[in-house]
Amino acid sequence: MPRLSIMPHPDLCPHGTEFQVEPDEMLCDALLNRGVMIEHACEKSAACATCHVVVRAGFDSLEPPDEIEDDLLDQAWGLTPLSRLSCQVVIADQDLVLEIPRYTVNLSRENEAD
Repeated sequence: MPRLSIMPHPDLCPHGTEFQVEPDEMLCDALLNRGVMIEHACEKSAACATCHVVVRAGFDSLEPPDEIEDDLLDQAWGLTPLSRLSCQVVIADQDLVLEIPRYTVNLSRENEAD
């Protein structure tokens, strides 16, 4: 089983985390199901760029992004050549190391206190 390593993020996982994932699992779901509450303002429908991640290792094991994801990535804060939308990434059979950018394009977080 592939291993997913998340680099430290001040709000979502201050010390970083690691866990095993199933191949063919959607990356956004893998994060959410293991307590890494990544933003996903469009409910994983590929309509925003709030679930943007940077794949620091294992990038080449992933299927390439489609045209819709590429267009949305242009809106992501801190875009790099290793950027992906976690709601569009299907985990393959290799380990991944992820960086979750500090900021998103989301102006208001869901479930945030009023």
